[in-house]
Amino acid sequence: MTRLQGQVIALLGAESTGKTTLARDLHRSLQEQGHHVALVEEALREFCLLRGRTPRADEQADIARLQSARIAEAARSHELVVADTTSMMVAVYSQLLFNDPSLLPDAVAEQKRHRVTLLMALDLPWVADAGIRDGAHVREPVDTLLRTALRDGGVGFSVVGGHGDQRLAHALRAVHADLNARHTGGSRWRHVCAECGDPDCERHLLARGLG
Repeated sequence: MTRLQGQVIALLGAESTGKTTLARDLHRSLQEQGHHVALVEEALREFCLLRGRTPRADEQADIARLQSARIAEAARSHELVVADTTSMMVAVYSQLLFNDPSLLPDAVAEQKRHRVTLLMALDLPWVADAGIRDGAHVREPVDTLLRTALRDGGVGFSVVGGHGDQRLAHALRAVHADLNARHTGGSRWRHVCAECGDPDCERHLLARGLG
């Protein structure tokens, strides 16, 4: 097996869209397939758990830098890295909550260097998590900001939906298609719904089992 070096699989998505569960499932599945893979947990979630609150505006940049540093460190010593979000999530939350887009340029530049970007669909029910989540009402605005930043920044992404094993299967399909394209010299794979950008469209596709 040809070994890749430090290829990052980055998961993005609004709160309560299954990023952490999927990241852990992907990590386990890729290990079982024989890959040397690291899992990088979300620094923002860690901050909220430790402090019992979401971060202030002046704390956003340090959290973004910590997330990026952890991903870079893991990439130096592993074939694959599954990142339970990147600095892009911190940048988007900073833009939404504090009207501060200053973190976006660096976040987009970093995201473009990652091999695979998986964007979580809004098809899972919102679940409360005290001290961490802001509310179901922020999911669609966050999703819209993420899609806009990715498209405007020229970052290819694949939308992942479904429940349980179905969600994992969709993610693995996207990951393997993208990594195989690297070996064959092809372009990065994109889910057709990433072009459409309509969450309602994705929900209809997923309901018909086509996602």
